[in-house]
Amino acid sequence: MADTEYRKGIMLAICAYCLWGIAPIYFKLLQHISATEILIHRVIWSFVFMIILMQFIGGFGKLRQLFKQPKQLGVLAVTSTLIAGNWLLFIWAVNNDHMLDASLGYFINPLFNVLLGMIFLGERLRKLQWFAVTLACLGVLIQLISFGSIPLVSLALAASFGFYGLLRKKVNVDAKTGLLVETALLLPIAVIYLLATLDTASASMLTNPMSMNLLLIAAGVVTSVPLLCFAGSATRIPLSMLGFFQYIGPSIMFILAVMLFNEPFDLEKGITFAFIWSALMVFSLDMGLNSRRR
Repeated sequence: MADTEYRKGIMLAICAYCLWGIAPIYFKLLQHISATEILIHRVIWSFVFMIILMQFIGGFGKLRQLFKQPKQLGVLAVTSTLIAGNWLLFIWAVNNDHMLDASLGYFINPLFNVLLGMIFLGERLRKLQWFAVTLACLGVLIQLISFGSIPLVSLALAASFGFYGLLRKKVNVDAKTGLLVETALLLPIAVIYLLATLDTASASMLTNPMSMNLLLIAAGVVTSVPLLCFAGSATRIPLSMLGFFQYIGPSIMFILAVMLFNEPFDLEKGITFAFIWSALMVFSLDMGLNSRRR
């Protein structure tokens, strides 16, 4: 039984990260719609999808308990803002030919998580972890000094998702309840924005063809399903094992950006990616060695 659950956890992890990796293909289909409008639909239809899902699989009991804990709701109000910012920036990056920057951001994310753990959770970095973080910082510094630019999109994506993960870890709410509350908190703003821009929206559901409306509604599934797969895998396999799968998503994004969408992979990006990939190799080696010691 335990072996079956472990295999199921691995399959769910692969599924989650593959879905996150190919998500840009979906957003490219909505390229003519502004990133803000896509975000609004993403919030609304994620909320609807989660309500329907919880009708079938349950979970409203945990939701009622959560409403008795104002401190946890306050933290979820912050996480909802962080994830909305992350979604908005990701959609903008994909639809404005910055998918390589998005990919780099999610490659940086695990290293950023290590730093957050050290600063906010009192975790001590091992020597190889320090070396990995130093390599990543060097990659960004070389880009700044040699090319006079900072990968702002990448760093903002890594930071917003990193802080989101940190706060969600602290609030300790399961994935489906957390996502439902986050989208519920964002829902009034989304609905007001949608109603206020009915006449000027680049994609009004009142005048869109049915195919476009179905694409917009699919935003709820695109958002929720990988997150639920991730939550399912996190309860079945060790976190260290889950850490190795997290490179699937940005790797697929990288391949799509270069091979399918022909984004330029110049020397500047090449050097930064080389340092980040080296850092991740060191980081993965440290995870493997530490896991073996345990």
